[in-house]
Amino acid sequence: MPRYDALRTRDGHRVVFAVAGAVDGIPVAVLHGGPGSGSNLAGALRLFDPARFRIVLIDQRGTCTSTPRGSVRRNRTDYLIDDLEAIRVRLGIERWGVLGGSWGAALALAYAGQHPHAVSGVVLRGLFLTSAREVSGLFVKSRRRAPRAWSRLCAAASCNRPSMLLSRCAALLQPGVDVARQRRVALAWRGYEEAVLARASLSSRSARLSMRESPRRSRTLIDKYRIQAHYLTHRCWLGEPRVLSFARRAAAAGVPLAAVHGSRDPVCPRDNLRRLARAVPAARIECVHGAGHLASDPALHRGVARALAALFDQPVHEGRAMRRAA
Repeated sequence: MPRYDALRTRDGHRVVFAVAGAVDGIPVAVLHGGPGSGSNLAGALRLFDPARFRIVLIDQRGTCTSTPRGSVRRNRTDYLIDDLEAIRVRLGIERWGVLGGSWGAALALAYAGQHPHAVSGVVLRGLFLTSAREVSGLFVKSRRRAPRAWSRLCAAASCNRPSMLLSRCAALLQPGVDVARQRRVALAWRGYEEAVLARASLSSRSARLSMRESPRRSRTLIDKYRIQAHYLTHRCWLGEPRVLSFARRAAAAGVPLAAVHGSRDPVCPRDNLRRLARAVPAARIECVHGAGHLASDPALHRGVARALAALFDQPVHEGRAMRRAA
């Protein structure tokens, strides 16, 4: 069973983390996506042999079990990196591996680039480079994937300019806005996100049912998307050049990098793999044919498990486990 603990920061945040697996196992920190999604304990633990790994799952500031939930006060990437270091030191870990998915992949590279001495290797799933083109792709270009869900989000945000949709959602999710309005935006955003991620079973009927979430669940979604909007409107205080610079810095310090990406990822472009490979030619790259974005995708799950084994556990021949991006 995982053991829960919390880091209390000097600026008023309580960052909750769970530790599972063997006390003397290979330590790996797991960084969730979103931003704002929180850790998926069951899904993450399935990637590891608990007898061989010591897994640390961290709910980033304001997300899931961390408090104050939904707070964007002193909630930026540099603070998250400081939190990771503080947790590592607190646990007495000299060096740990880092597994990051989507936004967590960008955070993993930023952390490894600034603290390479503390990182034994980095595995990335569904690499997000925090670029303006990716954010625009999600809120503007992806509307073709889910036109009805996108229209519902625009209606909830009272926005008729695609380029302003994210900033409009961000403004409406701030504390002090009518809670019913925040709820409509959060539920519509969730519906759009699900539709973009190709949940073909999401019918108009199920979408209507999803608008009747419990008050507690609605509050959780408001908190999640407030943090996500906060980060995306600022390009996560990173941007693609900085993310790739951190990747180069980590690799130059001897930190091995591996990236696993679905060929049908509708959120993070497949071309992100090529951009990483150009920046860090030594990176291990695998593009999983037919896989999407979510860690629950079986083929993507297997690819991440292979990358973890190759970097941290049993030796796996690189030619068999990975293939370079075309």
